[in-house]
Amino acid sequence: MKNTALTDIHIKEGAKMVPFAGYNMPVQYAGINAEHETVRNGVGVFDVSHMGEFILKGEHALDLIQRVTSNDASKLYDGKVQYSCLPNKDGGIVDDLLVYRIDEKTYMLVVNASNIEKDWDWISGFNTMGVEMKNISDRTSLLAIQGPKAAEALQSLTDIDLASMEYYSFKKGKFAGVDNVLVSATGYTGAGGFEIYFENQNAEVIWTAIFKAGAPFGIKPIGLGARDTLRLEMGFCLYGNDIDDTTSPLEAGLGWVTKFTKEFTNSAALQQQKQEGVKRKLVGFEMIDRGIPRHDYSIVDAEGNTIGKVTSGTQSPSLQKAIGMGYVKTEFAKEGTEIFISIRDNKIKAKIVKPPFTP
Repeated sequence: MKNTALTDIHIKEGAKMVPFAGYNMPVQYAGINAEHETVRNGVGVFDVSHMGEFILKGEHALDLIQRVTSNDASKLYDGKVQYSCLPNKDGGIVDDLLVYRIDEKTYMLVVNASNIEKDWDWISGFNTMGVEMKNISDRTSLLAIQGPKAAEALQSLTDIDLASMEYYSFKKGKFAGVDNVLVSATGYTGAGGFEIYFENQNAEVIWTAIFKAGAPFGIKPIGLGARDTLRLEMGFCLYGNDIDDTTSPLEAGLGWVTKFTKEFTNSAALQQQKQEGVKRKLVGFEMIDRGIPRHDYSIVDAEGNTIGKVTSGTQSPSLQKAIGMGYVKTEFAKEGTEIFISIRDNKIKAKIVKPPFTP
């Protein structure tokens, strides 16, 4: 089991630690509901140093990225971030990722913790033109400071004007007295905020400075449990649950990051799928009857016929109701359609809604 540079601090803070993607990670501190509300209404800090970071460098770095990702990375400029997918050759997804353009010949890819080795091998297999690839995952720490008070809470630590940063942009600069910190206006919560990347040896200094600066704003450490409920309320996909090697980006509602203005892995087959239409779709739903949907529960119609499967589900702390996502046959995907979740052999009524989920 790997530790992050901050594992000892989480344990001291009383975090409940769990194994996640090969790492010893904090799942909660004060409790998932309280931490969820802290991020939605104030500001909280997630240690997400388990994520993977690759640097791609050289004349053909962009060309390699264009061949392996579904989005059009030629639209990036220095300081811009893009959400994208690595399609596989069978219509599914190797991983979803972020692409950072540092300069014309240098990019950083941020991948899911459980897929670091798999993604590295996949991208390397297409690197036929000598792009310099560096896996910097093990030496890089990543904190997500999320919530509506994030910019205010952090501003005293840096000269970068945080409030004016555009969504999905980044800057490099001094942060908490540490040089060369990458500050990114991104996140996985829908609550606004930043993700900051830095060398492991600076982790403790930066963590301590953030909590000191954020104290007047009620800043708190947040675990992976609340990260999951926050992302689900927004309808953000989680790799391994809502998307995987068997789900097409078009089925998953990721057509907006699947650009047929270029050729990429399996693009011809995906384009054909787009023309013919998909047979199933990833949808959001909210429960009408009492019951909490869980991963892999069957979705059925009024007659009890299986029409799909739940991929993510929870009791939403912000909305005080049970919500979920799952794949259903396309004819059941329309907003407002009544469906049923099979919970312990009972048909529990739900309806299709379009994320993000609202009260």
